[in-house]
Amino acid sequence: MRDRIRFFLSRLGERLWVKPLFSCVLSIAAAFLARAADDTFPQSGLPDISADSLETLLSIISASMLVIAVFAVGSMLSAYASASGSATPRAFPVVVADDVSQYALSIFVGAFIFSIVGLIALMNGYYGSTGRFVLFVVTVTVFGIVIIGFVRWVDRIARLGRLGTTISKVEAVACRSLLRNRRCPTLGGRKLVHLGDGDPVYGESVGYLQRVDVEELQVFAEKHDLQVYVAVLPGEFIMPGQPVAHVGREGKSEELDFGCVSQAFLIGKTRTFEEDPRFGLIVLSEIASRALSPGINDPGTAVEIIDAFVRIFAQWSETEEQDVATERDRVWVPEVSVGDMFDNAFSAISRDGAGTIEVMLRLQSALASLSSLGDGELREAASRHGQFALKHAELALKLPEEVERVRQLAQREDSNTKHSS
Repeated sequence: MRDRIRFFLSRLGERLWVKPLFSCVLSIAAAFLARAADDTFPQSGLPDISADSLETLLSIISASMLVIAVFAVGSMLSAYASASGSATPRAFPVVVADDVSQYALSIFVGAFIFSIVGLIALMNGYYGSTGRFVLFVVTVTVFGIVIIGFVRWVDRIARLGRLGTTISKVEAVACRSLLRNRRCPTLGGRKLVHLGDGDPVYGESVGYLQRVDVEELQVFAEKHDLQVYVAVLPGEFIMPGQPVAHVGREGKSEELDFGCVSQAFLIGKTRTFEEDPRFGLIVLSEIASRALSPGINDPGTAVEIIDAFVRIFAQWSETEEQDVATERDRVWVPEVSVGDMFDNAFSAISRDGAGTIEVMLRLQSALASLSSLGDGELREAASRHGQFALKHAELALKLPEEVERVRQLAQREDSNTKHSS
């Protein structure tokens, strides 16, 4: 249930209307809070704030907040377009989920709604002396929040569309996803080594698998005393005729409705970051490939991406799998292999950066560093990609001296890897 709620909240975080809508509800409630103060403290002895001064203040806020909100939306859209153009369109969900920008937009829209509701109520004599004082305090508070939010937002919007900011955000999201997968590689089920025999279950649509509800599969398996073998993982593209799971009957012959099983596999048109640990690596790799294209020719960005991969896999290797007894003992789930993750991260850089000596040297050093982390599977994947990158460099680099530098570095690091193993 917790994973389901987290996935749902993550989808809401990518919608720009959610936080402004919540802010509007709070603004309307704050405007009517002043009326409740009139009923509770009719003779409070508080300073009597004139209706004219309140009307002027609320009119200023209502006239300025709508303009600022429109300006904020325009600036955010420009930043989103810049991030998508300079990095990759797949990074857009990460950029649009920026908390500071959504918070600022919510403040501007909420302040506008508050001022309109408060102004209408004030001009119709809805407030008494206590209510006007409370409305004044709330208005001043809203004004202060707007100023602070605007200053924070200006600082953030100046960086939001920058390539470095986009890389940092994607790296953070990819790292969280990989660490979550490291702690729970089988999504709470049992480890599947070989796909068991059983009745195939197909997805309800064609697209990318976004989430597997292992808890729902466990409920179905317990109810019918069966075993469920998950055949696909989040991030895979589900095609017609491709089974998403197999249900082991264990000799039972009764007819079963596998609708609950297929509904446990959430399929959408795009990939998501939360439960797809490889997607963040792919997005970072796409940013590096774009930077290495002849039209851009920015090897420094590719080097920055390689450094990000080193940080991500270093944290991944230091994180231990949670050794807990699973209650989902009837659901079998395969693990994401380290080789697949390295393929998603380094294959495109090895291909597109093969003709750039500084990228090849940094890539060999990064792979050697990762191979020394002590994990056998990780060491094997790093060594394989080091040789793969060397072959690309030998074909792409024009100067024999440059080829020899890469070859010497690859051979030296390969020998160190074999010595450490």
